[in-house]
Amino acid sequence: MEIVHSATPLVALIASLLGAVLILLAGAKRPNLREFWTMAAAVTQFSLIYSMLPHIMQGKIVVFTIIELYQGISLQLTVDSFGMLFALLASFLWIIVSVYSIGYMRTLNEHAQTRYFFCFAMALFGAIGVAMAGNVLTLYMFYEILTIATFPLVIHKETTEALRAGRKYLAYLLTGAAFVLFSMGLTYYLTGSLDFIAGGFVAGSGSQDLLRLLFVAFIIGFGSKAAIMPLHEWLPSAMVAPTPVSALLHAVAVVKAGVFCCLRVILYIFGPELLMNLGLWILLACFVSITIIVANLIALTQDNLKKRLAFSTINNLSIIILGAALLSPDGIRGAMLHISFHGFMKITLFMCAGAIYVATRKENISEMGGIGRQMPFTMAAFAIGAAGLTGIPPVCGFISKWYLCLGTLEAGQIIFLFVIIASALLDAAYFFPVIYNAFFKKTAGKTPRIKEAPVLLVAPLIVTTAFSILFCMFPDAFLHFFSLATRSVQTIMGVL
Repeated sequence: MEIVHSATPLVALIASLLGAVLILLAGAKRPNLREFWTMAAAVTQFSLIYSMLPHIMQGKIVVFTIIELYQGISLQLTVDSFGMLFALLASFLWIIVSVYSIGYMRTLNEHAQTRYFFCFAMALFGAIGVAMAGNVLTLYMFYEILTIATFPLVIHKETTEALRAGRKYLAYLLTGAAFVLFSMGLTYYLTGSLDFIAGGFVAGSGSQDLLRLLFVAFIIGFGSKAAIMPLHEWLPSAMVAPTPVSALLHAVAVVKAGVFCCLRVILYIFGPELLMNLGLWILLACFVSITIIVANLIALTQDNLKKRLAFSTINNLSIIILGAALLSPDGIRGAMLHISFHGFMKITLFMCAGAIYVATRKENISEMGGIGRQMPFTMAAFAIGAAGLTGIPPVCGFISKWYLCLGTLEAGQIIFLFVIIASALLDAAYFFPVIYNAFFKKTAGKTPRIKEAPVLLVAPLIVTTAFSILFCMFPDAFLHFFSLATRSVQTIMGVL
């Protein structure tokens, strides 16, 4: 595989870091300038990342070494096809959620807006760093930056509930980080390297029991951010944060970084052949299958819309890990596609929840009877996003779940096909009542006239809805998610 040495990955990272500094300098007294820098940083970062896409599509990787620390240890940025997929997703959705955030924060006249936009930019600095990390050390550094940057966003409201959620957030994620630190040290001790290699690099470097211990420690560490049960409790608690933060947590940065890291461990540290030999894939698949079913059952009981969406996210994250754990080409392809497609669909649903709150101050599903007739654009977008997460065409969730189902058959594990189908049925069971209440149920008594939220809130969710449909009909359109996932599978399986 040809290597292209370029500083573009570093410049793309600096875009969000510089944007964060300029946001602070603009401050609360110049909100228009502050939000100009937010948008400029987001657009610049996406443009720089997109400019590297032709190299990746040609089968090349883009590498930049920041500093060599020790033999086999460096801070290195490497953009391969899998990293490009995540970087494109996060940077593109940052543009959309920034527009939404401006509308949300201004309409509600939220406090500490400068801190909010600064932390948002720093969170994307961490997320893109995770996407472009060339080794475990670099990934770990940006992984922790992401955790610290999002903490002020979780506690943004500064209420007792928000502070409690923030403490829980740090307790779970920093404990997970300790497991990752241990795993990183053990990996270097065994192999003398921390560089990601498609298909893995730890095989033959230790006893089978020691490698099993290493794998479990890695999954516990990164699984805390991916909200694998029982490491999930921080995620529904964090729904106390403003809705754009919830969208960031679920669709763009935090949990997607967690599941991205889990796939790096499965496919780029251990690899399919080693995991098959160790028998670890079946244990992981069974474990996340329990999370898939239990999370959906809990979602059925939630009246708060954001918490229902939170448990839906927990379910979908484990579906992604299940696809990778099957170790079949179609299963891995479906997992990678679901990272990107779930991002568009889930951010749509959270933006819909935020638009409803801004327009009505309602958060509970039981209070939303008839709201679809008064907010038709918002609730139509919600219905489309929900249909996609259920796996119904013509929304892109159908494509990723189709490949996940094919992956179970390709692996000869039909039991996990039933898990995915059961998950889809449960998705329908807790999403469709929301849609039914919104369009067909009348609210008891007289209610004030409701209209759509401001255009800065509605336009972004319409855009993500349109892309969710576009990627079903043309899964390789614009951002080339399908080609990137396919190329990643080929390199992991040794075809390229």
